[in-house]
Amino acid sequence: MTMLDQAVSGETLFGQLIAKDAVRIERWMPGPIERLWSYWIDPDKRRTWFGAGEIEPRAGGQVAIEIRNGDLSDAGDLPPPKYAEHGNEGRIIGHVTVCEPPRLFGFRWQHGPGLESDVRVEMEPSGDKVLLRLTHTRLPSRAALVSVSAGWQTHLGILEANLDGAAPKSFWRTMTRLDAAYERQIPAW
Repeated sequence: MTMLDQAVSGETLFGQLIAKDAVRIERWMPGPIERLWSYWIDPDKRRTWFGAGEIEPRAGGQVAIEIRNGDLSDAGDLPPPKYAEHGNEGRIIGHVTVCEPPRLFGFRWQHGPGLESDVRVEMEPSGDKVLLRLTHTRLPSRAALVSVSAGWQTHLGILEANLDGAAPKSFWRTMTRLDAAYERQIPAW
């Protein structure tokens, strides 16, 4: 197990490699747990930090999330060349694998034909905070591992700022820094 919790360019890497194709990110978030849960399930709230679209909150339910990272970025903060072909938009299609409100949520993410990965989100309250544990497994390549590690950390940082009532950091600037840091830290396959 490799810890990636080093300070890099003023950013702490929260990702922890738990397998060659899997990362876990743990963050303390403002509570209560029901409020944090709503930011995952409610499309209007989810839009403010990740992406809108529908999630049917039951095992087997459909997942269709529309990601618009440009909406989470300041004016002029454009995707780096690595992500330019995708622009500021993306789509996650899949299905819910587990749903136990307000503590556990998971879904299968379909990246393309025959390419699927699994996301599991666990929430554990402690006082006025909630430990959020996000695990993303079965990633198809090292490039995907780097990208989702940086992406999830960026999105979770925006979520935390929103829950705190603070101004979030611009998406693409943060993502670009974290992507470079994870690129240096994640071993070659």
